[in-house]
Amino acid sequence: MTGKNRSRYSSNWDTIALEVKSKSDWKCTRCGMQCLRPTDKRDGLNRRERSIKTLVVHHRNYTPEDNRAENLAALCSSCHMLFHTRRRGNISPGQLSLW
Repeated sequence: MTGKNRSRYSSNWDTIALEVKSKSDWKCTRCGMQCLRPTDKRDGLNRRERSIKTLVVHHRNYTPEDNRAENLAALCSSCHMLFHTRRRGNISPGQLSLW
């Protein structure tokens, strides 16, 4: 995330995101894929495999300032990309590098 985009997120975003991921038991709330927990070993996984199994937190209304629980969803990288590709122009260079 670039500095410009980071400024739209609250200063406690990392804590909020960790709570959302923990509440989902580190599973994608769309497809159900079990994603990597911070304590999981990553041995044997290449960069692409690690990226695919990374859980992220999605803002349903695409507004990073809105951290209401009902606006946040834990998604695997693939499902997160799907939501953003539906909304033209809403993909960051960092997201594209996953594929």
